[in-house]
Amino acid sequence: MGISVDTFFLKPDGQGTLQAQIQQMIAEGILSGRFHVGEKLPSSRKLAAHLGVSRITVTLAYTELLANDYLTAKGRSGYYVSQNAPVPPKYTPLQRGEETVDWTRTLARQFSDGDVLSKPLDWRDYRYPFIYGQADRSLFDHANWRLCAVRALGHKDFDSLTGDYVDQDDPLLVEFIARHTLPRRGIAARPEEILITLGAQNALWLASRILLDRGRKAAIEDPCYYALRELLHRSNCETTALRVDKDGLPPDDIPDGTDVIFTTPSHQCPTTSTMPVDRRHDLLKRARDLDAMIVEDDYEFEMAFLGAPSPALKSLDRDGRVIYVGSFSKSLFPGLRLGYMVGSEPFIREARALRSLVLRHPPGHIQRTAAYFLSLGHYDAQIRRMSKALLERRKTIEEAIAEHKLTVAGRGVFGGSSIWMKAPEHIDTTRLAKTLQKQSVHIEPGEPFFSGPNKPANFYRLGYSSIAPDRIYPGIKQIASAIRSA
Repeated sequence: MGISVDTFFLKPDGQGTLQAQIQQMIAEGILSGRFHVGEKLPSSRKLAAHLGVSRITVTLAYTELLANDYLTAKGRSGYYVSQNAPVPPKYTPLQRGEETVDWTRTLARQFSDGDVLSKPLDWRDYRYPFIYGQADRSLFDHANWRLCAVRALGHKDFDSLTGDYVDQDDPLLVEFIARHTLPRRGIAARPEEILITLGAQNALWLASRILLDRGRKAAIEDPCYYALRELLHRSNCETTALRVDKDGLPPDDIPDGTDVIFTTPSHQCPTTSTMPVDRRHDLLKRARDLDAMIVEDDYEFEMAFLGAPSPALKSLDRDGRVIYVGSFSKSLFPGLRLGYMVGSEPFIREARALRSLVLRHPPGHIQRTAAYFLSLGHYDAQIRRMSKALLERRKTIEEAIAEHKLTVAGRGVFGGSSIWMKAPEHIDTTRLAKTLQKQSVHIEPGEPFFSGPNKPANFYRLGYSSIAPDRIYPGIKQIASAIRSA
């Protein structure tokens, strides 16, 4: 692999001869790790023309670096970074002068001070990863996904690969969602009422920006998806957090004047409770009385291995009040960043226009690959495979929890991939999680999911989608031992 000639430049205030400056420039690139072992340097002719110096000057600099073992020559092929060069393990940029920008004054808004739930990038190295929402390599149909991706690269799909949809989406993917995915949730929708998004997160952002502003009021669940709460906080609207019970969000608690209600009725996040059908009708009635909109996040409905999920709230909606949000992050893989939203045509028209202003549309090749994967039956086969594996893991984790006398705070009635847990009152699960990390155990503290100043600190979430069944029992034993010792 060659080093681009454009990465070389002489400093206007450089000291010493041109030859010395070129030597120093290349040596600094190697010592900082910017140039890697085995990378080819530009030819002396090309570098000389780029820097505006004589070719002999570059040749002499290369010769001196060759003598010092920074470079090696390969016949007529050219000069390469030597295997013996003192290369650090990672590239560290050279230190610059001190910045003078006052960022406290310059930043009009700040987004980095909110609640987040960090997921370690090396979670696969953990022996007991009770992590939520990550893909299990053993369950993903990588071979057929690759075949679909290659097919989407073909000449027949050239337009979907290279074209600019402007504000539109891949018609094959939209058609599959309309004809196959949504009917499973009892939803009928035309293509004009469907928008592809960069995951559910993007859909929630679009909905909040269109429906809310300063002076408007939103109601959210407590606990809830922490990123939604932060997103609404940045929208400058007034937000009311309503404590959920065993059946989810209580409609009677929604205050007067509420404009938008955000809810996860089929699989409450993070408690996993399911809202009964009667309460869903009550929620729709309350929204009608308030003249409010509802944003329904229907994540994980595919993970139904204990029983069929209840019909989506959107399927019961006769007024056009429900904006439905779905995602392929849990059923395929989170890195796909592909989701969809369904709503009345006037709303989707605005969402499409806003999305176009921000990112135009999700990548066409990704949309077409997903469309092939879904339409060829690979998606349904993967769901069946995942459901079978999750059922086995669910039985194992529940048996382990019972044996070690841990307390379950919520478990999905139709399935899912996590269990909401409660530790004794004196346990801070954020500290507990850090203690368990040293034992190669990962759990997710529950505090970020709660609203308000006095957040409960003793809840935690156990995901079981990415942990091998034979690791569940010893992992739960480690957690129970850590709780008893705390």
